[in-house]
Amino acid sequence: MPTVAILGTFDTKGPEHAFLAEKIRAHGLDVLLVNAGSLAAPGITPDISSDELAAAAADDWKEILARQDRGECVTLMARGAARVVSRLAGEGRIQGIISLGGGGGTAICTSAMRALPIGFPKLMVSTLASGNTAPYVGTKDIVMMPAIADVAGVNRLTRVIFENAAGAVCGMVEAAEGRRQAPAADKPLIVASMFGNTTACVTEARRILEEAGYEVLVFAATGNGGRAMEALIESGMVAGVLDITTTEWADELCGGVLNAGPERLDAAAKAGVPAIIAPGCLDMVNFGEPQTVPAKYAGRTFYQHNPQVTLMRTTPEECAELGRIIAGKVNGYTAPVTVLIPRKGVSVISAEGGPFHSAAADEALFRSLKSGLNPSVPVAELDVGINDPAFAAACARALLENIAEAAA
Repeated sequence: MPTVAILGTFDTKGPEHAFLAEKIRAHGLDVLLVNAGSLAAPGITPDISSDELAAAAADDWKEILARQDRGECVTLMARGAARVVSRLAGEGRIQGIISLGGGGGTAICTSAMRALPIGFPKLMVSTLASGNTAPYVGTKDIVMMPAIADVAGVNRLTRVIFENAAGAVCGMVEAAEGRRQAPAADKPLIVASMFGNTTACVTEARRILEEAGYEVLVFAATGNGGRAMEALIESGMVAGVLDITTTEWADELCGGVLNAGPERLDAAAKAGVPAIIAPGCLDMVNFGEPQTVPAKYAGRTFYQHNPQVTLMRTTPEECAELGRIIAGKVNGYTAPVTVLIPRKGVSVISAEGGPFHSAAADEALFRSLKSGLNPSVPVAELDVGINDPAFAAACARALLENIAEAAA
């Protein structure tokens, strides 16, 4: 019988979680009660105590709890919950997870949910679900259900919300169990990074890879997209990485709004996945409306992509630094990797005659990238723009060769 972990702060929301457990059992699933509250839990007996979670988080957990600092306790329990829940899932003891929470409970329980793989059923009923949920969801498929009223008692309103939540998580678990028992004959998966300025390249490369028997999942290089792609690569579900559009590093370096964090490009190294890397759209940094561009960039070259997006051209100095960064990331790859360089433009607008054309900036990028790479990393330079079909085909062929080499 599948088991749903009910994770929550039972010291303040015990009766609500007990009601949720009753409804899940009525659907024919078992439950595992995990207390993430830092105090005793009246009216509900957990299967895993808060002490067990705290002990999993820090050796000095007793001292931390004794100080009764709310922020410290939330951080401690979030860390412990993530470790314990991840272990339970890895051991096959739970097949889904659900929680009810306010601010502290949501922070603790979604931390644990983010430690679980994509596809594992996760549902958070939260008073924060109607606002900005990005810090709680991250790059995982956490379902955030608005609690509407506070999670404070089972009444005519919360009863409906909690019953629906129980039905939802049970349905998710049943769907996941169905996939596990009758797995689909999925094709091996390749992930690709794409921007509007590299769409033609990725589209053509995708066509070639799909004809070769792969499924290609495309991520927009918009910060969240890059983080999601990195998470999927690290999950072990990916056979190859078509990282044509590394533009998020330009935003990371220059303070643009579409950065994916300093870990961008790390996942393929950690997971040992074959890859190709190209400097797609490293000519541009993304800002919002013109008035949002930092004053320090006055006088730079800009392009108004649309009323809400202002692009700034990277300078030769910035491009040289980007080349150094990308090379440093690629040097850490253990699986076969190839770097491909389109010498006639890294985006639509940096091609000759385009508003971002700068031979000096491109040359600084290419020179820095090539000189920073280990001699063992193959580099292919093509005298075409990034969206030329010849460049797309070269990227696809190189990735197929790297995948074959890794499998040999």
